[in-house]
Amino acid sequence: MKITAQSIQFCIDSLTAMVAEKYAKKNKISATEALRAFIATKTYELLVNPKSYLYLETAEYILDMWKDEQNCDWKRWKLI
Repeated sequence: MKITAQSIQFCIDSLTAMVAEKYAKKNKISATEALRAFIATKTYELLVNPKSYLYLETAEYILDMWKDEQNCDWKRWKLI
């Protein structure tokens, strides 16, 4: 299977939706609120950068990164 810009974008879009949905459920907020909060983060900025390869990770991994970002814990963030 060939990796294309289109398939990468599909992964990014899918992960964005999954992260927002999981965050919304956990925090008892709307998916729209969760999505707005997520797209304002450095975690999202990394996710949408194909050179970070973050689109290959799971939604749980990305949620953990976001949690680390919220706690100003940058130790795992070797991509910045």
